[in-house]
Amino acid sequence: MGILEGKRILVTGVLTDASIAFSVAKLAQEQGATVVLTGFGRLSLVERIAKRLPQTPPVIELDVQNTEHLDTLAARVGEHVDGLDGVVHSIGFAPQTALGGNFLNTTWEDVATALHISTFSYKSLAVACLPLMKEGGSVVGLDFDATKAWPVYDWMGVAKAGLESANRYLARDLGKQGIRVNLVAAGPLRTMAAKSIPGFKEFEEAWPEKAPLGWDLSDTEVAAKACVALMSDWFPATTGEIVHVDGGVHAMGV
Repeated sequence: MGILEGKRILVTGVLTDASIAFSVAKLAQEQGATVVLTGFGRLSLVERIAKRLPQTPPVIELDVQNTEHLDTLAARVGEHVDGLDGVVHSIGFAPQTALGGNFLNTTWEDVATALHISTFSYKSLAVACLPLMKEGGSVVGLDFDATKAWPVYDWMGVAKAGLESANRYLARDLGKQGIRVNLVAAGPLRTMAAKSIPGFKEFEEAWPEKAPLGWDLSDTEVAAKACVALMSDWFPATTGEIVHVDGGVHAMGV
């Protein structure tokens, strides 16, 4: 038996088989879970990637900026599973003008987009799934350490700081319903999201050298394992936490 045996898990953000979300879905299935995916935009691409998983899961359209999508999410997921035990938030986006060293010149409109999709959607997704989590469960979001100002990360860094704060408030408000809310702060990985960040090469060059455990930029499974563990029954009293999966860089000085 796997540590997610019998659990029902919703995973967002599967774009390619190099994404952290894909590794989460794969590992969750291997650990006994029934998985449902959401996709945005090119659903046919997500459906094609879904076929590379051990079992092909259903794919549901979800634009976190679309109120109708959120309002109907529970009903649409409910066509495939009779409840949810875990929800994975792997959603983030910032316009190019909000990244790459343009911090002082980014317009509010572009900042608002980054905050809506990368931060506010954490709360929106959790609330949308509440009708399916009547027996409690676990919400896990993907983070990038927001305690520092990183090169080129700019307003996405601010959005992640908001995500970390939202994590604490969600933990406060959902705890009474038996729902745990935690983040996994992964180190830089060569995902589709990373490729959209101008200057990402700075992270690629510096991170493996600074990490006391070393760091493999292509190994998304290390972050996925933390997500799966947090959705299991092995962390029954952990909420509002940020688990760093970054080779130890967050703990190091200059």
